[in-house]
Amino acid sequence: MYKILLVDDEFIISDGISSVVNWSQLGTELIGIAQEGLEALSFIEQQRPDIIISDIRMPGMDGLQLIEAVAEKYPDVSFILLTGFTEFEYAKTAMQYGVKHYLLKPCSEEHLVQAIGELVSEKREWTDQERFVQSIQYNLERVLPHAKEYFLKELVSNRTYGVKEWKYFGELFDVKIQDQRVRLLLVEIEGDHEYLHLFAVKNIAEDIFHNPILSTTVGGHVLLMMEDKLSETQLFHNIDEIRATFTRYYHDDLTIALSEPGDLPQARQLYMQTLVYLNYRFYLGEGSLIMKRDVYSPGERTLPEFEYDPERMATAIKAGHWQEAGTELNRVFQLLADLRYDISQTKSYLIQIFMEMIRLSGSTEIKRYMDQLPGMIESSTLHSFQQFLLAVAKEITLRRYEQHRSRQSQMVGSVKQIVEKRYRDETLTLQSIAGEIYMNPDYIGKMFKKETGEKFTNYVLSYRIQRALELLEQDGNCTVSWLAEQTGFGSNWPYFSKMFKKYTGFSPSEYKKVP
Repeated sequence: MYKILLVDDEFIISDGISSVVNWSQLGTELIGIAQEGLEALSFIEQQRPDIIISDIRMPGMDGLQLIEAVAEKYPDVSFILLTGFTEFEYAKTAMQYGVKHYLLKPCSEEHLVQAIGELVSEKREWTDQERFVQSIQYNLERVLPHAKEYFLKELVSNRTYGVKEWKYFGELFDVKIQDQRVRLLLVEIEGDHEYLHLFAVKNIAEDIFHNPILSTTVGGHVLLMMEDKLSETQLFHNIDEIRATFTRYYHDDLTIALSEPGDLPQARQLYMQTLVYLNYRFYLGEGSLIMKRDVYSPGERTLPEFEYDPERMATAIKAGHWQEAGTELNRVFQLLADLRYDISQTKSYLIQIFMEMIRLSGSTEIKRYMDQLPGMIESSTLHSFQQFLLAVAKEITLRRYEQHRSRQSQMVGSVKQIVEKRYRDETLTLQSIAGEIYMNPDYIGKMFKKETGEKFTNYVLSYRIQRALELLEQDGNCTVSWLAEQTGFGSNWPYFSKMFKKYTGFSPSEYKKVP
């Protein structure tokens, strides 16, 4: 039964809660009622409740102060806070102490029972986890005698031991050697972890494989040796169960190498085999099961050359085309994953690609990227390498894109300024502007359309008609020929009239009469 303390300075509320809740049905016991924080704190020190239901507003020590005091001394005590509507935002400060349950006063019996039930479930789950960890520690003390484990570990990892030693120590520790086929599992925990976690893996594996010949820690790994009696289906199922059980309690993944079957005296060769397999996690990723079929032996195949065109990616990055650059980089990583060169060789290619990319940045960015290079080299998987290089490539490409856009905007702005100054000049053309700003007229035309959404010629015509409208507003008696001459149409007033009507719906003469 979990012990509950109720803290509220309003007798009606505390009496109501104490009488309506079926405490025993919830697996709890109401052990006391306090009217304010200091009284509650004294009671807690004597009785150590598991759950406290407390009002947030009380004389003397309020609910938040009580939570702070209890959290410091008894962090495993859980709280349910009773708050008024106006106090709810204020009550959120209790979140820093792990309080997750807030009930608005007056609270219903249903909501209170639900909150208590959730806390009881959490405490039971936590108790189960504690029992699991305690069982691991207990089983750790009951593994095979240290001497037997040390002997088998040495036979696997010490090259000076041979058949003679196997026979002697096998008889000493009752380990059968003749006609015994074995397989080895080598397990690596991914991410940062404590040394105790290795023993957790070891105990889980022992439990699932039911007393293997050897289970030990070696070189930061867990090594398991078992008789080769299981079918592949059952073997894979057991390995999956090891990973799932460990991940459920410790939230880290496992990478596992599985050797080929072999005779017991060949255990050292099988161990070296699993060490080689583990290196291939670089290609296969964290959390993999790696076997012989996943690994290429030296001389087993003729490796093709790594075909990579640095100009293709450099061109895409320079142009600010991220989709093209990202596609090319992903293609390179897929190629390297398929080739599976020696890891150091693959990393050298990736460093070369990295250097080619960052040269497209400024000196400040290059230094920042170079500072990240040591961490990149230490990447444990090809996937982590890929995510890093993709992030760098995207950053550089998008920076280039923004630079291009800025330059395009500046160029279009310059073209518009020239139009504003020279719109009266009937010789104003894209070619004449291109000569003035020393750029290719076709490029200017494309960029102008991309930036403004309209062709240069349409923009100039529209601008000239707008100027003509302004002149008409200033002087309604002006002639059509004069308007044409003032807006860059020269003596071609019929063409001016035609364009004027196209843009306004009226001829210049008609427009003058529009009220």
